[in-house]
Amino acid sequence: MTTDSMSIKNNYLPPALLAAPGGGGVDGEGGEGDAKSGEEEAGAADESGDGSKKPVILVTNGDGIGSPGLTALVEALVRGGQCDVHVCAPESDKSASGHAVTVRETVAVTSAEFNGATAFEVSGTPADCVSLALSGVLFSWSRPALVISGINKGSNCGCHIFYSGSVAGAREALLCGLPSFAISLNWRKDESQESDFKDAAEVCLPLIYAAIRDIDKGLFPKSCLLSIEIPTSPSTNKGFKLTRQSLWRSSLSWQAVSANRHPSAGQFMSMHQSLGVQLAQLGRDASAAGAARRINAQRKIVEIDSVGAAGKPETQREVVKKYFRLQFLEKQQEELDEELDFRALENGFIAVTSLHLNLHEGSEIQASASEWFASVLTGGESP
Repeated sequence: MTTDSMSIKNNYLPPALLAAPGGGGVDGEGGEGDAKSGEEEAGAADESGDGSKKPVILVTNGDGIGSPGLTALVEALVRGGQCDVHVCAPESDKSASGHAVTVRETVAVTSAEFNGATAFEVSGTPADCVSLALSGVLFSWSRPALVISGINKGSNCGCHIFYSGSVAGAREALLCGLPSFAISLNWRKDESQESDFKDAAEVCLPLIYAAIRDIDKGLFPKSCLLSIEIPTSPSTNKGFKLTRQSLWRSSLSWQAVSANRHPSAGQFMSMHQSLGVQLAQLGRDASAAGAARRINAQRKIVEIDSVGAAGKPETQREVVKKYFRLQFLEKQQEELDEELDFRALENGFIAVTSLHLNLHEGSEIQASASEWFASVLTGGESP
């Protein structure tokens, strides 16, 4: 089946996909025993207040726990009532942090408020958040049914997957053997608005529910994560389309900036006296740290002088400090292949791309993902 035949022309998936995960769907291969074994293997079910069990969903992102994209996704999942939602996300914006992890430093974790969900904010990266959440030391479970990273503010098409912190969160789940989604909205500075995240979350729900249902039955494709790219206007999308990863990337532009773009703590305090005692304390702490660094530097100079040749004074080198800022600039692509992720996104489709770790098995993994996606679009199940 070609990619063109694996798109659906209405804005939402078939109504059959809205059935609760694990129930009400079309029976397929893998009977009750398989479903139970999948649930036990993933540790995906959690006890709810009425004694029923719901699959656990872990949500993270790269933009930080206060971002509108994550909030919209969590609220939509909680409102849907079909899963038990847990959040573990960076305390601040970690966009373009890639798959960095925190070592040789302590990571702080603080509880966060999300109605209907258990949430923590972490002083680390998206990969840290997922790794910590799956470790068993933070939550009462260690293997959720599905890990979702998003909704990211900006496209992650093409080579952006290597920079993206949100994709790294989903990739960390894949490294741990868990199915995952990375969801992004193609944000346009002068066109998009925060309400678009709510629409983006709504159009993704049917695909999320279909994945949860088929994960429970052992039908979801293994060894890959799905990158879901939502067009700038989610509510007028042309439907879902399975795509291939392109080599598209933004131009990286480094611009020199003046030192006054980075005011010292003292200058900042003088401009914002109303912030009061907390900033004063920060200034004192910074001064103490600076004094300690100067003392250490002097000690190092003395040590260097002591090993120099007799009678030859050391030449003091001038320290040069410059400031630069990196910007991602969009550039036009001449690639006309309509099956590539960024082309489908530009054409108004929700682009779904399978990403995998083993480059040698790419064709087999792509075929498995294509088969599952085709079954979802037709309302059937994988053979």
